[in-house]
This record gives sequence, C-alpha cells and structure tokens, in this order.
Amino acid sequence: MTTNHFKKRTLKNTAFDWGLECVVRSAPLLSKSARLRRGVLQTGKYIATRLRPADPLLSSLPPGVLTDQAEFGQAFMQTFDRILARRLSEATLRKLSGNLIHGALVQGGERSAITRFSKQFGMNPPSTLTISPGKTCNLQCTGCYASAEPTAEKLDWSTFDQIITEAKTLWGVRFLVISGGEPLAYRSEGKGLLDAAEKHPDVFFTFYTNGTLIDEKTAQRMAALGNVTPAISVEGWRERTDERRGAGVFDKILAAMERLRRAGVFFGISLTATRNNAEEILSDKFIDYFFEQQGAFYGWIFQYMPIGRSYTLDLMPTPEQRLWMWKRSWEIVRSRKIFLADFWNHGTVSNGCIAAGRARGGGYMYIDWNGHVSPCVFVPYSPVNVNDIYAKGGTLNDTWTNPFFADIRGWQESYTQSKGNWLAPCLNRDHHGVLSRLIAKHEPDPIDENAHMALLDPDYEHGLEHYGKLYGNLSEPVWRNHYLQDRPQEGLHVSRS
Repeated sequence: MTTNHFKKRTLKNTAFDWGLECVVRSAPLLSKSARLRRGVLQTGKYIATRLRPADPLLSSLPPGVLTDQAEFGQAFMQTFDRILARRLSEATLRKLSGNLIHGALVQGGERSAITRFSKQFGMNPPSTLTISPGKTCNLQCTGCYASAEPTAEKLDWSTFDQIITEAKTLWGVRFLVISGGEPLAYRSEGKGLLDAAEKHPDVFFTFYTNGTLIDEKTAQRMAALGNVTPAISVEGWRERTDERRGAGVFDKILAAMERLRRAGVFFGISLTATRNNAEEILSDKFIDYFFEQQGAFYGWIFQYMPIGRSYTLDLMPTPEQRLWMWKRSWEIVRSRKIFLADFWNHGTVSNGCIAAGRARGGGYMYIDWNGHVSPCVFVPYSPVNVNDIYAKGGTLNDTWTNPFFADIRGWQESYTQSKGNWLAPCLNRDHHGVLSRLIAKHEPDPIDENAHMALLDPDYEHGLEHYGKLYGNLSEPVWRNHYLQDRPQEGLHVSRS
C-alpha cells in the first residue's frame, strides 16, 4: 500500500468518524427539531455511503451480503430517526449516542484495548459478551433454554463486576448483553443489574426480560441511568404468550411497556420463533402493534433451539418455515425499515457465526450463573470456568484462548474462506456433526443435566444432523443465486408448510 493511499484512507476514516460523531452527539438537540433531524440524518446517510471506512473484509464479501448489510444499515438509520422523534429521557439519548452508537459502533470499542489484544494474539478480541449473572426467574416458561426457576445459582457480585471491567479493559467492549434467568431478579451483596449499569456508565447494557418486574420505580431508574435497554419477551398474541409464560403475562408485558414509554426508556422485543408461531410473529398486524402502537424500537428473533427444559426438536421451525422467515423478515426490514434481526436467518449481516469470540472480530462468548464459559448461549458446553480462572489469578483472555474455542474459530474461518452458506451459519443446528466432533475431541462439560442428556441422546444428534442437511439443501440455491451472484429474490416462492 502506498503512503498516499494510506493517507487518503486515514483521512476518509477520520471524516467518517467525525461526521457520525457530530450526528450522535447532537442527539438531544435533534430530538426537539424535526427539520434539523431530517437534515442531519440525510447527512448521516451520505457519510455512511460515501465516506465508509476502508475495510479489507468488505472487498471479499459476496455482493448479496454487501446488499443485505447496506439495507440493514438503512433500517438502523431509520430506527435512529424514530429514537429522535419520540420522547426518550435525556440520559437515554446521551448514552444511546455516546455509548452505543459512537462508542460501540463507530469507534468499535476502546481502541487501545483492541490494539493491545491484536498485537498479543494476532486477531481482534470479542466485540461483546453475553452474561447470565443469575439463573433465578419468577416464571417457569415451557421450553426455557436456561431451565430457569427460583434458585440460588448466581455469580457473586464481585465476579460479575470483574467480568464487566475486564470486558472493557481487555477487549474494548462497550456493549454488553445480559440474559438469565430473569436479569431483574438477580441480587448479590445487595446489588442487581441496574447497580452494574450505574457503576459502568460507559457501557450500554441490553437485557432480555419477561417484563413482569418492570414497575414504575424500575422504569424511572432505567430512564435516569440511560445506558440500559430491556428486550421484552413475547411469544405472539395473548393466547400464545400466556400459554408458554403463564396466565396474565401478556397483559403485564403491555403494562410494563406503558411504564417504559412514560419514563422515556429505549426498549425492544425478543421473539422466540417456533413451528407454532412463526407466521403469527411476522404478520403485518403483529409488527404494527408492537412497533407502531406499543413503541418497540427494535426486535430480536431467536428461532427455538432444542436445549434447556424439556427440549424437543418438534418445536423448531421446519426448514420450509425457516426459509419463509428469511424472506419475510427481509421484506419487513426493506419495506418498513424496522430493525428486526433474526440470529439465524441474518447471518449475512453478522458475516456468519459469531460464537467463541470469532477471530475476524464481531464475535462474542457466553458466561452463565455458575461461571461456565461457552462459545454461545445455544451451545451449552463449557471447557473452562471463569471462577477457576480468577482463583488462579487469570483473566478473560485465559478463557478466550481455550483450545475448544480456538478450534471453533478455526472452523468459522475455513467456512468463510470456502464461501460457506451464511443462511445456515449455526454450529449447533446447521453443522451439528462438526460440533459433535469438536466436543468429542475437547470434552467440554455440559453446563446442566439437560445438556448432558442431549449429548447422550442418539435421536437428538441424528435429528439435528438431518435437519441441517434438509435446510442446507433448501437454502444452498438461494445462497448461490441470490448472494454469491446478487440476483433479485422477488421471484422466490417458499412454502410455509
């Protein structure tokens, strides 16, 4: 690379960062002026498309993947416009713009930490971390991935706090995901999740919650903190939600959303797609209700994975439903500009599987209430425990370097280099044979009895391998024709049977 080219690229990246920084730092002012908001957002779109930072990875991405990422970026910009148009608390606007958009997305975390990690290990650190500090929950939902219930299983506050601190200082993380159990039910040494958010104001926390513990006081505190966003779990309309989560839960969710709106809290929804509700949660009526009437800003779709309490392959969306969900979810993103991410069908947005702290950056890892470190929330096998690492004077880096995780990262890199199908990116569900071989090689511990039973169940293993082959055969032509060659998808017809 020539010196002049390097200078041009550096100048271009600096202009990009400066332009987006101007947009996000003016968020509180922009929220009060529709005219200013329109003008600055148009400028932001220009910056994003014309002054995009040089990234060597982009030149190697398939054309259809670049199209997906650009269109998801447009949905993000439109979501930012919705954020500015609604009455969010000033603390929320400041932390959204400063912590999440500028700190995590524009700057990519704390650059000095990322640079140190890259020099030591030759690759980027994980960009985020999912932590389940406690297993306890006030509900007992059918098929819960965590088998959550009233229990004493939890991380000590000091351990929880150390994990957050090291994620910042060692990996440059500025965006953390909190799961459970019910995150708002976690207590240790008299402290809970919102105390962690208060102690770490430079981190933006998103947490998955059943919503039933969000009272007026909790909503007001979230608004005052500004750096927390609840993603409230919904299974569909009242009948389906109450069927899985308990009688009256749907109405409690709506009451929680009303409190969050009044307080000015940024919130979204979390949807578990099953064979029984896939069409319901992606219907126009459902999307309109929660994004327009209830005021959700974003949505995450988790396709049911057969792990946890009473696991069964029968609840997974069929391969045909899953491909229909791919097409339908992109229709919503493109036509409605709604930030709605499907963790399996939108592998093109994340550049494939992100488990095990992926080597190319953008990856994550998972730590549960007992300290087990797993490659992913949905791969419940742990080769190392953070409590043991800390007792020996180690750090999070000592978990990341574990050979089980390193081999997963190696598989991801090989799959990417061979232009593997990113519509089928999941190591557990789409490539279960690969996961089984890695588990046999490294012998990580199942994190609970359900994971242990699944490991010994031949019908489970064969069923997931069969599912992966069926979906791979169904989606591979779409990957080749639509993504590798960037052909239009409008003519694609997918059965919902």
